[in-house]
Amino acid sequence: MKVNKDFLIPFVGLKQGKHQFEFDIDKKFFDDFGFDEYNNVNVKVNLVLEKKSTMLELSFKHKGTVNVPCDLSNEDFDLPIKGKLGLIVKFGDEYNDENDEMLVLPHGEYQVNVAQYIYEMIILSVPTKRVHPGIKDGTLDAAILNKLEELAPKEEQAQHKEEEAKSTDPRWDGLKKLLTDNN
Repeated sequence: MKVNKDFLIPFVGLKQGKHQFEFDIDKKFFDDFGFDEYNNVNVKVNLVLEKKSTMLELSFKHKGTVNVPCDLSNEDFDLPIKGKLGLIVKFGDEYNDENDEMLVLPHGEYQVNVAQYIYEMIILSVPTKRVHPGIKDGTLDAAILNKLEELAPKEEQAQHKEEEAKSTDPRWDGLKKLLTDNN
């Protein structure tokens, strides 16, 4: 992934206290990461950076939509997403991002790249199973759904199987009667 200067936040010149940043994330942002699972992306990310004397606290919040194919009907739809992420930036001898909630930057560093954290936050807010809202409320009229309805077992077959499950062998009925007589 190439470094995008829009996501580099220089914190050296900032005063102690809270500072706000906004990012508009689109499909190109994910293309830079080589991620092509979304058809379109429209997400706003708000970042509050609180600079303290020995560390930085980053609070990310995002809200928007990603256009994805439905897992059941393969119809594209806009899926609303939102989420938040907290990150603490400390300073140490060497760079370390092994912890999900803490980033260690080497002493003398003057900026932090937040692109990876925005990328992960958005990806993790999209559910693994994506179902078109029209399927849930029954308003989606897709050819694939009609075909599934056509190939579904007929109601008569379902009722016949249900009746078979209810009927029991008369020999077992006699044994069940013995159980109930003892109680």
